[in-house]
Amino acid sequence: MSKLDRLLKEVWPKVRERHFFPELPEPDCVGGEDRVGLDIKDKKISISENFVEGLSPFIQTREVMEGLLDHAISHYMYCPWDLSSHLRLYGEAKKVLKNKEMAQKATDYFMDVVADTNCVLQRETPLPKVYRHLKRDNLDEAIHALYQKIWGVDFGIKGHEEISKKLSRLPYLDKSLWHKSIRRFARVIQSLLEEEDEEDTVSRPNPMGSHSLQQYSSQEIEQGLKDLARDSGGPSDFQELLSDFQDEILEAMEPTESSMGLGQGRSLEADTLYYMKLAENYSLPVRKKPMKKSGSLYPHHHSPWEVGKPYQDIDPWTSFGKIMPGITQTWQRMEGEVFSREEGTPDCIIIIDSSGSMVNPRKNLSYAVLGAACACDAYLRNDVKVAVYNFSDAQAGGCLVLPYTRKRKEIYRALCHYFGGGTRLLMEEIEGLQSEQVPDIFLITDMQITNLELLIEYFNRCENRVTAVHIGENSQAKVFQRSVAVRNNVSVYAVEKREDIPRIVLGKVREYLLS
Repeated sequence: MSKLDRLLKEVWPKVRERHFFPELPEPDCVGGEDRVGLDIKDKKISISENFVEGLSPFIQTREVMEGLLDHAISHYMYCPWDLSSHLRLYGEAKKVLKNKEMAQKATDYFMDVVADTNCVLQRETPLPKVYRHLKRDNLDEAIHALYQKIWGVDFGIKGHEEISKKLSRLPYLDKSLWHKSIRRFARVIQSLLEEEDEEDTVSRPNPMGSHSLQQYSSQEIEQGLKDLARDSGGPSDFQELLSDFQDEILEAMEPTESSMGLGQGRSLEADTLYYMKLAENYSLPVRKKPMKKSGSLYPHHHSPWEVGKPYQDIDPWTSFGKIMPGITQTWQRMEGEVFSREEGTPDCIIIIDSSGSMVNPRKNLSYAVLGAACACDAYLRNDVKVAVYNFSDAQAGGCLVLPYTRKRKEIYRALCHYFGGGTRLLMEEIEGLQSEQVPDIFLITDMQITNLELLIEYFNRCENRVTAVHIGENSQAKVFQRSVAVRNNVSVYAVEKREDIPRIVLGKVREYLLS
C-alpha cells in the first residue's frame, strides 16, 4: 500500500463524519490526468495521484485529499444527487446554448458552484485552499472570480468583474430556483464557452472533473427515468432530454424486465420508455377472482326451528333436548368454497382506441395510453400476461394484435402505436384472444365506434370482467352505458373533459381494480 493510499484511509473517516456519514464506498487513489482531481463512477470516488502530488508543494497532501472528498460528497448529498435533477439542469442549459458540449460544460460548472458553495458555507473545509492553487484557463478564472466574491476568499484573481458580478446575484442555494438560475448562468458564461469551442477545448473537463451519467448506478438510472417521466411535460420533452445521452443510458441500464430489455447495443425508444416509466409512478393492485363454489353444503349458523321445517337439521345440543318452537335450534347450511386453478389474477386484454379523434401518444401526452399502461402494469406485477388489441379502422387493416406476453417493451410499443384513422373493431379479433381462464378486458376509447352495437352485443353475452373508459360525453357513450347497465360484469367510467383524464381514469381504474 502506497503512502497516498494509507493517508486516504486516515482522511476518509474524518470527512465522512463531517458530512454525517454518507453511504458511499471507500475511495481509491488512481492514476489520472494532472489537471483533473477526481472521478466518480457508480458513487465510487477515485482521486488522481498525479493531481494530489501536483498540489502537494503548495498545500498539505492531507488537505488536498480532504478538499477533493468534500467536493465529491457535496455533489452526492446536495447537487445534483440524482439523475432526474442532473438531466433537467442540463436541459435548461441546452435551451440557452443549443450545443451539447457547451451545455454539459455549463451544467458541470453550475453544479460545482452549488455543491462547493453549500460545502464552504456549511462546514469547515480546505476546499478554498485547493481552488487557490488550481491550474486555470479563462473560464476557470471567471468561475474562481465568482468564488472570490461569494465565499469572501482572496484567490488573487484580477478581471472578470462584470461576469462575476452578474453570477454572484444568482441564488445558488435555493433549489426551487435552480432551473431559472442555470439558464441565467449559461447566458452569462456563453461567450467564454464559445471561445473554448473555437479553440476546441470546450470538451476538456474542469479541474474538479466532469459529471457524466457513469456516476449513477443502473438502479439510480431506472429511478431517475421514472422521476423524469413524471415531471416532464410530455413524451416530446422526455425524448429531447434523453436524445443527447442515449448511448450512456443504454450502456448503464441493465437488460432487466423493468428496463424493458434495453441494454447495450439496443435502440432507445424514448416515447415507449416514457409511458412505461410514467406508469410506474402509479401502483394499482388487481382484484383476485372469486373462489369457485364446491357444490357441497355445511352447517353455517343457527336459527329458530318452526313447525314444518325438517327434523334432520335440528341441533339437539343447543335445543336442550326439546322440540318446541322458539326453543329448538336448527342449522342453516351454506354452499362451501374451494380454491381452484382459476382463483387468482386473470390475464388481461387491453383494447385501446388509436383513431384520429384520439391523441397521438408519440407527440403529446395521451392519458388514454397512460390509463391503459397503468392497468397493464398492475397485471404484469401480478405475474400474469397481457394481450393488446390496438384498433382504428380495423376492417381496413388499421389494427394491431399482440398475443399474450409479459414482455413490457412489446406491450408498451403496441399501446403507443397510432393509426389515426376511423374507428371500427373486429369482434373476431377480441374473440381470438379469449381463453379458458376467461381474461379481464380493459377498454379505453371515445366510443365513437361505427359498429358500437356489435361491441355492446358482444359484452352483453361474454363472461369476462370488463372495465370500459370513454373519453368525452356523446350519444354513443350514452347508448353504451345504457345498454350494458344490467350486466354486473361490465363497469363503465366517463371522462367529461380531457384535462380530467389523469384524475378520473387513474382514480376509477384504481376503484375498479380494488372493488
